[in-house]
Amino acid sequence: MAGDSHHPERAAVAALSDSFVAGLREWIKIPSIGVDPAHHVDVQRSAEWLAGQLRADGWPEIEIWDRGPALPAVFACWPAENPGAPTVLVYGHHDVQPVDPVERWHHPPFEPVTSGDELRGRGASDDKGQVAMHLLAVKAHLAATGQNAPSVTLKLFIEGEEESGSPHLRKLLEAHGADLACDLVVFTDTALHEREAPTVNTGQRGVLGGEITFFGGTDDVHSGRAGGAIPNPATALAKLIAALHDDGRVQLPGFYDDVREPSEQEREDYAALPFDEQKWLVHNGGGAQALAGEPGYTTLERIWVRPTAEVNGMSSGYTGPGLKTIVPATATAKISFRLVPDQLPERVADQLREFVARHTPLGIRAEVSFRGEGVPPYAISPDDPANATVKEAMELAFDQPIRFARAGGSGPAAVLQAWLGVPLVYLGATLPDDRVHAPNERVVVPLLLKGAEAAAHLWRMLPERLTR
Repeated sequence: MAGDSHHPERAAVAALSDSFVAGLREWIKIPSIGVDPAHHVDVQRSAEWLAGQLRADGWPEIEIWDRGPALPAVFACWPAENPGAPTVLVYGHHDVQPVDPVERWHHPPFEPVTSGDELRGRGASDDKGQVAMHLLAVKAHLAATGQNAPSVTLKLFIEGEEESGSPHLRKLLEAHGADLACDLVVFTDTALHEREAPTVNTGQRGVLGGEITFFGGTDDVHSGRAGGAIPNPATALAKLIAALHDDGRVQLPGFYDDVREPSEQEREDYAALPFDEQKWLVHNGGGAQALAGEPGYTTLERIWVRPTAEVNGMSSGYTGPGLKTIVPATATAKISFRLVPDQLPERVADQLREFVARHTPLGIRAEVSFRGEGVPPYAISPDDPANATVKEAMELAFDQPIRFARAGGSGPAAVLQAWLGVPLVYLGATLPDDRVHAPNERVVVPLLLKGAEAAAHLWRMLPERLTR
């Protein structure tokens, strides 16, 4: 491992680590649950706390965007010493998930607890810990370089609605596009592959959620008087769902036409990562007894770079205790798709409508609806110069080779990249088993410190690597 004399950023992070943890603990205490209207006042408090921390750190331009339908977002800008330096926008979010079921927490969710090198509490990992990590990185960068301003013009855009699906993100981008103009976006809401196998993420899948409803009649009817003589929407919908896959492949017409295959380098990186399938089943498979999926791809490839269709729920007729012998009038299935580059949510929506039309029998009326317009997928080439610089900065901080990975989940990366028209890279330092969105969320503090060091390296390196 390289000594601190070769890494002034590392020494600066270490000197600031205690105050960093203390500040993060204070921020976690604010229950900024954006999806719950009862906590919207706490989202405002969280934004004000962050703005106050930025002022204390010396950021010269700070705004809270809280006018309009969006929950409060925080914007800040610190111009570079060199006016010709590139501009980098760091994206994150300060709203957090609900804490239910609260009885499964080992401690109150908003009373952070330190256990060894872990800090536990809602938002510790997703995403307050990583936003705070970037604040620490700026202070470490200035301390390491002896500068009064960063080597790149830094902007922060910390959203207050990510956990709600960023419903007003496009409105914020439209209203504040000039403020957010930049040469590169650094996306913070991302994880490493493993603690001993850190990675740089190169993309996220998109998502489209919808609902299929089959209507047979206007009322449930007695199955002895009408069963066998009229269509049963539950049976018809079950047949449609059964036809959705064949040998692990989605059967929507044209579903794979736009799918971009990962590069050979990416597949080699994925194959080289440590991965125990049985351990993954235990910790990530929700009690599943076996692996399944599209033939010809590994488990990591299936969850990172292949598209999926999943039935999220089905309902029809009587589901209470005992037996009620009816033919139901309606049946509904909730379904979602994870999409990969270069699939578009609107094209997949059309493909689903066509598939449903093909599988709607005589006497059944079908309705297909969607929750919003969906989130597009995003991926950046591992060879992109900015991405290669992130990898190099991570290798300096972690003292080991870094491989590329992707995320199976979804986020607003594609929206940000498309709207701002610049490359987007990922720099995060949390873990897939941090129990985000679940009871007992935690973050590994030493990893956040490594992430802060990597970001501090990145700000120093980018002026020579990134053209405006």
